[in-house]
Amino acid sequence: MRTTENQGSFLNRISIRRNQVVSMDGNHEQELEDLEHFQKHVSDRFADLLQISEDNSGEGLLSIAWLRKLLDVFLCCEAEFKAVLIMGRDPNQISKAPLDRLVPELLDRLVKALDICNAVTSGVDAVRHCQKLAEIAVSALEQRPIGDGQVRRAKKALNSLLAAMALEDKDGIGNKATERAWSFGRRGGSGANKDRAAGQFRSLWWGMAKGWSAAKQIQAMSANLVAPRGAESTGLPLPVYMMSSVTLFVMWALVAAIPCQERTGLASHFPVPRQFGWAQSMIVLQEKISEEWKKKEKKGSSGLLQEIQKMEKLGQSLAEFADSFQFPAEPERLDEVAAQVADLAETCKRMEEGLVPLQQQIREVFHKVVRTRTEVLVVLDQAGKVSTPTM
Repeated sequence: MRTTENQGSFLNRISIRRNQVVSMDGNHEQELEDLEHFQKHVSDRFADLLQISEDNSGEGLLSIAWLRKLLDVFLCCEAEFKAVLIMGRDPNQISKAPLDRLVPELLDRLVKALDICNAVTSGVDAVRHCQKLAEIAVSALEQRPIGDGQVRRAKKALNSLLAAMALEDKDGIGNKATERAWSFGRRGGSGANKDRAAGQFRSLWWGMAKGWSAAKQIQAMSANLVAPRGAESTGLPLPVYMMSSVTLFVMWALVAAIPCQERTGLASHFPVPRQFGWAQSMIVLQEKISEEWKKKEKKGSSGLLQEIQKMEKLGQSLAEFADSFQFPAEPERLDEVAAQVADLAETCKRMEEGLVPLQQQIREVFHKVVRTRTEVLVVLDQAGKVSTPTM
C-alpha cells in the first residue's frame, strides 16, 4: 500500500505535536492538517484496493489475497484514527456534543464487529473443511488410469463438498441449492444419510448462537450512521464517521465473501455520501460486491470468495463426470477432466497457503478492536462521561 510507509511519520507527528504547547489558532490549523492527511490515507488505501480488485492473477476482488489486503487497510486506518481521536488529547474534547453521542455509537458498532469477526473465523474453518474434501477428490482423479474405485472415492468427496458449500444460509436459497448439490450421484440415496451430512455441515458453517444473523448485524451497524454536515464535516465528527464507514465496509465484505449464518438481503447498500472524496473508491467497491451478491442470491452459490466460487464450479462439473462415468472413459473427456482437476488443485493450493494467515489476521483485527474500544472508554471515563458499558 502506497501510504503504509507514511503511517509511522503521521503517528509520530501527532504524538510530538500534542505534547507541545501551541497557540489555539495554530492548534486548529494542525488539527485540520491531521484530518486532511487521514482522509488522504483512507482514500489512497481504498484506491489501491480498487486497482487490485481488477487483477486477474489470483488477487482479484474478494480473493483470499485481496481480503488480506483489506484487513491490512483496516488495521492501518484504525491505528491512525485512534491517533487522531485520542492521542495526547484533552479527554474533555471528545466528551462534548456531538462526540458524546457519536463516539458511543462507534463503540457499539465495534462490539457488533467483534461478533462478525467470530462468525467469519468459524466460516474460514468451514471453508478449510471444504478444501480438504476437494483435495480428496483431486487425489483420486489424478490417478492414472482412472477406474471405478478412484471415481467412487472422488464422487463421495465431491458430493460432500457440494452439500457443505450449499448449507450456508438458514432459509431460502440454501435449501434449493442443497437439493441441487445432493442431486449429483445420489440416486437412491437415503434421506437419513442426507440429513446426517446436512447437520454435520450446518454445525461447521454456524458458529454463532441460534437465531443470530450476519445480515441483521450489518444492518444494525449501519443504523444511525449519518454523515457530518456543516462545521462538523471539518472537525472530529468526520474521522469518527470515516472509521464507522471503514469498519462497516470491511465487515460487510467479509460476510459477503466468507460463509456466515443467515446472510439474506446482504446486497442492501449502506449509506456513504458521494460528496466525500475519500469514499469514492469504497463506493465503487461496494457497488461491485453488491452486484456479485445479487448474482449469488439468484444462483444459490455459497459465497463470493473467489476461491470458493471456482471450487464450486469445478466441483459441480467433476461431480457430473463422476455421476456418468463408465470405464473406459473417452480420451477427450479425460483430458478435459485432467485440466479441471489441475485447476482445482491450484485453487486448493492457494487456499492452503492463504486461509490460515487470513484467519490469523481476523483474530488480530478482533484484538485490535477490543484494545481500541477499551482505550476510548478509558478516555471517556477520565472525562467523567462514560456512555457505554465496559466489556
